[in-house]
This record gives sequence, C-alpha cells and structure tokens, in this order.
Amino acid sequence: MSDPRLTPATDRVALSSLRGTLDRPDYTDGKLMRVAVPLAELCRTPAGARDRQLNFGADVTVIDEGGEDGWVFVQAMADGYCGWTTGGALSDQRPPLTHRVCAPATHLYPAANMKLHQYFALSIGAQLAVDGFEGSFARLATGGYVPVQHITDQLETDPVAVALRLLGTPYLWGGNSDWGIDCSGLVQVAFAACGIACPGDTDLQRDAGRAVDGAPQPGDLLFWPGHVSMVIDEENMVHANGHAMAVTIENIEAAKARIEAAGEGPLQGARRFS
Repeated sequence: MSDPRLTPATDRVALSSLRGTLDRPDYTDGKLMRVAVPLAELCRTPAGARDRQLNFGADVTVIDEGGEDGWVFVQAMADGYCGWTTGGALSDQRPPLTHRVCAPATHLYPAANMKLHQYFALSIGAQLAVDGFEGSFARLATGGYVPVQHITDQLETDPVAVALRLLGTPYLWGGNSDWGIDCSGLVQVAFAACGIACPGDTDLQRDAGRAVDGAPQPGDLLFWPGHVSMVIDEENMVHANGHAMAVTIENIEAAKARIEAAGEGPLQGARRFS
C-alpha cells in the first residue's frame, strides 16, 4: 500500500480494512457517496494539483472529512484511485445506475424540452440513474432530463471507436472528459465504456496490461515514458498529447521518431487489456 494514489488513507485516518497493516490515529468504514456535479477534481492535497477527475455519477468512499474549506479525501470505487475533492461535489443519493453518456457530451435539462435552458453539460462516461422516459428524453432519478440519443444501457465493444469520438478534445493534464483529457484518461474512458477495468495513470496501465507478442492489434496500447497511445491499425494510433494539445490521430512510426527526437524516450512496448 505504498502508492499514495491507491492507498485509502491520510495522515489522520485510514479505511478499516487497513487496520493492522497501516498505522493511523483513526480508522473508518468510510461513507459511500456519489459525484453529483459534471466533474469533480481529484487532487493530491486539498486545493492542490489535480491528479485525475471524477465524472458525474462516479461512486466514491469518503475516508477523511477533515480537510480545510470542505475538502474530503475519497477513494474512487471504479479504479481505487484516491485523492481530495470538494465535499460539495458529492451527494448521498445513490439510486441504481442504469445508463451512461455515450456521446462526447450532452446536456441535463429541467424538463423534457430541448428549448429550455439546460442545467449543465455532461461528458462521455457520465453514469446515470434513469427512472423513466418522456418522449425522446430520459428522466433521472436525481432530477433532470437527458436526450435518449446520447445515452445507452449497453457496453461498447470497440475501445478504439470510443477514443475516436473524442478527436479534437483539448489536452488537459489529469483530464477525464470531453472538456479536457490526457493520454491515460483517454485510454481509461475508452476501456471503461467497454466494461474493461483500467487504471487511471500511464504507469499503472502499463503494469496492468499484458505484453503483446507480435504486431500490435487495434486497441493495444503503446507506451513511452509517461505517455500512452491506442493502436487504430498497423500504421496509426490515437492519443491525447501535449504536442498538439488535443486528441489526434498520428502515424505510429512518425510519432516514434518525433517523441524520441524530442528527448522523451523510445517506445517501451505494447500492452493489451482486452
């Protein structure tokens, strides 16, 4: 439990499951809550640098509520990632999740009418508790309506197709949404849509995948020091990258030459999740 990103503990308190393993002044069973805003920042310290983001509908375990200015320490249930977020981003309402946003983005409306002013936008991967339908809108148990064209209750089958929906999305360090995403966030979003568990950071993804024997196939991941991309075909890959500051398609051989020429290291190999 030495990796702080995956250790559900602060200096003050740890999850009860760590009792006897990790020495802390106090232990807790945690409190289950859910992200109720479009995006919640997951930071290494209260109001500190962003490590990742949590999408609308993400379930978390609240471990430490003692942060300044309402910040709380949580562990994301989907991938075990830990960090600080604002308590105001969370709700104790946790109706059963039934759907997720499959379009790059959508809007939450106050009624089943697209002409009304929207509450806010939701990104691809947002998880929804739908409790009914009115015409071409789905009604959420927590309030609001979303267009049925933008949601699904089925898993995707092709992570490459999911990643390609985000072409042109601005690059954002630690980003996990259509409003900004980084290389590992793009990979995680694509695999999550297919029901494939995937960590949130590049080094964790590299360790979790299995080595590829032979030529990489579509959906395989290519790794450089601190960077990951997804293979589209034998010549091309898709990745969120700081070079273009966006999600782009790039020729694999050209990218290898460009990245190595920039002093960012050689290709480290390919890994496979599916």
